[in-house]
Amino acid sequence: MSIELRPQFWKKYPLDQLNQAEWEALCDGCGLCCLVKLEDEDTQEVAYTMVSCKLLDCKTAACTDYPNRATQVPDCIQLTQKKLQTIHWLPPSCAYRRLNEGKKLPSWHYLNTGSRDSVMKAKKSAAGRCISEVDINEDDIEDYVVRWVR
Repeated sequence: MSIELRPQFWKKYPLDQLNQAEWEALCDGCGLCCLVKLEDEDTQEVAYTMVSCKLLDCKTAACTDYPNRATQVPDCIQLTQKKLQTIHWLPPSCAYRRLNEGKKLPSWHYLNTGSRDSVMKAKKSAAGRCISEVDINEDDIEDYVVRWVR
């Protein structure tokens, strides 16, 4: 039994009133949360790298084993309403972050456009711009910091 998405749920209901299907539907599939991030211990400033989790398909920015990701990657975070209040590294374009901050979904979000390709056309996706963590030396991670996550 699948749970239906209510029409324009993202405009009509706060995050804590969304059903599981609606919560999952907010994700635009950009893959930016699956990039390795470096945090300055003193300033808490976060720098994104172009290095992705081993499960991220860098061509599509989709998780290759979403249902089992926590088993394969123990530090993978299952985003919840509660965790959203404490995680400060979600990109500014993230639907969860934007709605939590009282902002609207970006115009390119697929819930607005009807097309999953719109995130890539807006250049808000890691698709085609990342490399897997299995393909680099961990000691070189700082060489992969990027500025295109905004």
